[in-house]
Amino acid sequence: MGVPGERAVPSEGAEKPAAPYRPGYELVAEQLLTYIAEQNMKPGDRLPTEQGLAQILGATRNVTREAIKVLAAIGRLSVRRGAGIFVAASPGALNDDRLAHFQPTQMDHVMMLIDYRQLIESDTARKAAALATPLEVRAIARSARSSLDAALSDDVQAFALADEQFHDAVGTAAHNLFLRSSVGTIRRLMSQTDILLLHGDVPGSMEAAGKQHLAIAEAVSSGDAEEAAELMQAHIDTTRHQVERKIRDRLFSLTPPVPARVPRR
Repeated sequence: MGVPGERAVPSEGAEKPAAPYRPGYELVAEQLLTYIAEQNMKPGDRLPTEQGLAQILGATRNVTREAIKVLAAIGRLSVRRGAGIFVAASPGALNDDRLAHFQPTQMDHVMMLIDYRQLIESDTARKAAALATPLEVRAIARSARSSLDAALSDDVQAFALADEQFHDAVGTAAHNLFLRSSVGTIRRLMSQTDILLLHGDVPGSMEAAGKQHLAIAEAVSSGDAEEAAELMQAHIDTTRHQVERKIRDRLFSLTPPVPARVPRR
């Protein structure tokens, strides 16, 4: 038996599994993001034409067009009729140009983002437990309960909405506009990974996430700042393991990806 957590290496001569199916537009979208990073392009910089990008990336014009549409939909490109294709503004309030080079399909970038999320959201929960008003406590509890109810009903869209409301409510209760803005930026970046890499599929158990939301809400309600921070850290850590497993399963799966469902974090 191998060491737990390690992937077995095929013996010499063993047949290697076929590469998993990936739509052409997704591969070209990855190539285009890499091209933007390699050219050190900044928000507002103009890209070559659709035909020019197709030639640079070695893709057909139709597939390149679909890749551009996807990247525009997630906020990475801006297509202006009659003007051209541009690198979109960074999603963060501080507009750090380096965020324009975030690669939502690269495992190291995704894990760095989750590390950052864990730091930001655990401190946000700590401050929320110390500073939340009664109205804000009720908003956190209400959204946490809604997320669990949606999970138990297997309602992905309702869960996505309640999940967003929960994390936003915690950010509001922290009474720190920079923390709240950072939480929003992280969620927007994670949504790019949901769409491009996970095809919008839920990476793990909605019910488990809903129960964690409730536990965090209870810690905030009781004013236990350290407990709230630890529970939020554990919640994000669960997301980390779920995303890692989902990506690993996808990379070694031989079946085509399921069409996108509503992303959640």
